[in-house]
Amino acid sequence: MNPLDPADLREPYEGTPMRRTGLCVHPLDQFHIWFTWAHNAGLAEPNAMVLATVEADAGVRARTVLLKGYDRFGLRFFTNYGSRKGRALDADPAASAVLPWHPIRRQVIIGGSVERLSAEESDAYFRTRPRGSQIGAWASEHQSSVVADRAALDEGYARAERRWAGVEEVPRPPYWGGYRLRPTEVEFWQGRRDRMHDRFRYVLESGSPADGTWRIDRLEP
Repeated sequence: MNPLDPADLREPYEGTPMRRTGLCVHPLDQFHIWFTWAHNAGLAEPNAMVLATVEADAGVRARTVLLKGYDRFGLRFFTNYGSRKGRALDADPAASAVLPWHPIRRQVIIGGSVERLSAEESDAYFRTRPRGSQIGAWASEHQSSVVADRAALDEGYARAERRWAGVEEVPRPPYWGGYRLRPTEVEFWQGRRDRMHDRFRYVLESGSPADGTWRIDRLEP
C-alpha cells in the first residue's frame, strides 16, 4: 500500500485582501461580518469551532463544539458541566477557540477566559433545543466517562424518555448549561497567494471585552 503523503496536498489561496482601514473597531463586530459571510457562502456548520482547554493531567486538549451565540461580551456555547472540558474550564478558565472556514480561506482565533452563563440564560437556550436533544442531555449525565457499549447508551436514553414521557417541557438538567468565552485576543486570518496571508490581531489593552480599548496589529504570515 502506498500511503497518501499529506505534504503533496497543496491548494492555492486566492482570498479577498484585508486592509487595516476596512476593519471594525471592535473584534466582535468584525466577527459578525465574517460569520455572516461564512453562513451566506453555504458552509456546513459555520458555527463549528475547535475549543482548546488546559487540563492539569493532560496538558492542552482540543475538541469541536458548536457556537450558539455571540455579542460584544463574547462567544457562547453549551455542554455538560461534568464533562472533561467542563471540569477543565472549572479548574482553569483559560481557553482558545478556532473557527476554520476552509472553503473561503478564512479562520478566526479567539483567546481569553471562560465564565458560566447564568441559569436563566442556560434555561432559555435549553428550551430552544429539539426534544430529542433535551432528552439526550439527561441521558448523558456522565459525559466523557467510560461506557460499556452502544446498548448501554441506548438504554440510558430510553430511561430518560420514560422519565419525561407526558411532560410538555423537559427541564434543563442541573449539570448542563452554558459558558461564555470572554475574548482578550482575536485574530482574523485570510489566506492569500504564495502563502502571503493577511493576518490582523485585536488585543484588549484596557477595560472589559465589551467596551474596552482594543489595539489592532497586522502580523506577518
